[in-house]
Amino acid sequence: MTKTVLITGASKGIGFALTRQFLTNGYKVIGTNRTGEIENLAHPNFEILKLDLSDETTINEFEKLFEQKNIKLDILINNAGIGPDLDTLKPEKESFKQTFDVNVIGTVFFTELLCRSVNVGGKIINISSKMGSIELCERTDSVAYRMSKTALNMYSKILTNRLLDKQTIATIHPGWVRTTIAKDNIVNGRLSTDESAFKIFNFVTSNFETGIFWDIEAETKTEW
Repeated sequence: MTKTVLITGASKGIGFALTRQFLTNGYKVIGTNRTGEIENLAHPNFEILKLDLSDETTINEFEKLFEQKNIKLDILINNAGIGPDLDTLKPEKESFKQTFDVNVIGTVFFTELLCRSVNVGGKIINISSKMGSIELCERTDSVAYRMSKTALNMYSKILTNRLLDKQTIATIHPGWVRTTIAKDNIVNGRLSTDESAFKIFNFVTSNFETGIFWDIEAETKTEW
């Protein structure tokens, strides 16, 4: 039976590469982006739906659609995220709010609504970053982005405790990837989006330990 995966932020970057990777391997993929349209990907097993994580209305509409269609997921991948303050030293209130609206509040409440649609034995994956690691933090930039990923990491821990007998949870650092969100750090990106997506796919489809924080690039657990 064909398995179904939902990937948020599927129209570009790692999300787009992940979508292609899962389709290539025979999965049905439900992708999301802010417009509900994608021009450069056509596949019989792919469906794109509108979702703006900063807009509670679209999140609620998404839930209603899932209930109407009785959609069940084998894997939920929370990939969508923003980083308007990346490489910025001083926090700015508006970008701080924007970052938390998407990376934390939107992601948390979207996941809360979709949890019931993930099959027992299914997987919930949060794409985070080592930039959110408290133990590894040695820099002073990107305050909102770093803090948002720290918050997402804690949410992963809470989900693990709550869903211990139902779903398997993982937090993933996708590696230092050459994406548009990377901004000035793009020169430091060691992985292409396709390389990162390939590694993420292999990990997600493996029998990994629930509650793990996994560094895709180093292929090992990383510090919280």
